[in-house]
Amino acid sequence: MSKAIDTLLAATLVAALPALADAGNCKTDTFDSIAFTYCEIDPVAEELRLWHTAPDGLVYGTFDRVNEKLAKDGKTLGIAMNGGMYHDDRAPVGHYVENGVATVPLITSEGPGNFGLLPNGVFCLGPEGAQVTETLEFAERAPECIFASQSGPMLVIDGALHPRFLADGTSRYIRNGIGIRDDGTVVFAISDVAVNFHSFARIFRDRLDTPNALYIDGNVSRLYAPALDRHDLGFPLGPIIGTVVPLN
Repeated sequence: MSKAIDTLLAATLVAALPALADAGNCKTDTFDSIAFTYCEIDPVAEELRLWHTAPDGLVYGTFDRVNEKLAKDGKTLGIAMNGGMYHDDRAPVGHYVENGVATVPLITSEGPGNFGLLPNGVFCLGPEGAQVTETLEFAERAPECIFASQSGPMLVIDGALHPRFLADGTSRYIRNGIGIRDDGTVVFAISDVAVNFHSFARIFRDRLDTPNALYIDGNVSRLYAPALDRHDLGFPLGPIIGTVVPLN
């Protein structure tokens, strides 16, 4: 997202959750003394999608607005988090596809900020399942995506950490990302304390067992997980990613 917003503390986290708490497919855990929360999603059995612009033409921006829309169809969010970097007007920074319609083209050039820290990548949900793919490989393969969000940098690429991450990196934020396991399971994760890129990437590779993982954002990172009594607040978001379940 833009530097102007990235300098603001946008995430208001709920009270700290106990380590190893389990609420359905979302859990809290620790890795190398770093507290984090993760959620596991089977994209075959669960409805997973992205939201950006509501039927009224306005950006959804919040989990509550998405829930208002879903409630009209007797549905609600199961779990959700911010789903991509965005500009000041909350438009997606990178390639974005919603319901099979691409509104932002793929960006392959290096650029400023975390997004341009190549290699970056794309989360894609399509007929072949869920994938996190490095951007140039994505451009070459051109997979069909019903939903897609480009972000960066990649955290883990075929089992290797991003080559520019430093173990002693001093840039620390609450961060969130998406990883894909070999069996196709999608894993959302958010750090519950400020963490650098290297440590956050190791959570995905060494604890969550995702050989490919994509950084979504930092400082504005938020999670919606009712089973954990968690509904993070902050500035309005750009893209939102989450699961859809029946409204009880």
